[in-house]
Amino acid sequence: MIKLLIRADDIGYCDGVNRGIRDSVEAGLVKSVGLMPNMIEAVNGFQMVKDQDVCVGQHTNLCLGAPCCDPKDIPSLVNENGEFKSSSQFRNAFKDGVDLISLDDAILEIEAQYRRFKEMTGKDPDYFEAHAIASNHLSEALEIVTERNHLPYSNLSPMDEYGTFCGMKIRQCRMRSMEKEYDPFLTLQEAVKNADPSVVNVFVTHPGYVDAYLEIHSSLTVNREKEAAMLKNEEVKKWLQENEVTLVSYKDIVNL
Repeated sequence: MIKLLIRADDIGYCDGVNRGIRDSVEAGLVKSVGLMPNMIEAVNGFQMVKDQDVCVGQHTNLCLGAPCCDPKDIPSLVNENGEFKSSSQFRNAFKDGVDLISLDDAILEIEAQYRRFKEMTGKDPDYFEAHAIASNHLSEALEIVTERNHLPYSNLSPMDEYGTFCGMKIRQCRMRSMEKEYDPFLTLQEAVKNADPSVVNVFVTHPGYVDAYLEIHSSLTVNREKEAAMLKNEEVKKWLQENEVTLVSYKDIVNL
């Protein structure tokens, strides 16, 4: 039997993303969602899912919007306007062998986002990880903050197939959401076909509806709507059941 964790990232990004994730959670396939604590729609997004049977994790974000810290305290992370540098800036520098992120700056901001998460939700995150940025210092900072605060860390890297959650081995399914001709259901079927039955397989999604903010700030737009439609489709749920796929959350992993 295949154990599949379908995760929806980016609650708080904007209203359109919040509504897409809410609808996906209500449809029943998504059992874990990642909250961006620094974003202005984070509180509204949490309110939309807080009463659902879903794990809410900290999807630490260092590449969009304004930081939780005072920008002057984390100069390596922000631009001249006091907002985070873009993921492309970090990525392009990393390709040239430069890690723009200071370890100390990352620790300060990650912990500030953790405090904001607790203020919003009233609890620790059910899992703890980060929005993808090319940076070794980010990974190191996440591990430091995890150990300081005894958090349930998911260390899946975009570059690696396998990682761990609370010390337990997990596998990351291939993500194709940035591809132009993306078909979420075919990608999900591929993930199930190639799944490792000995571990939990994590399928990361970014459901949402395109609004003005998303259109301006993200390159991932229409494919979010495709994912939202797929995650609400009863035929997809039926297909998973017919193929003996067990849907799990991060809370379930530690009890397997």
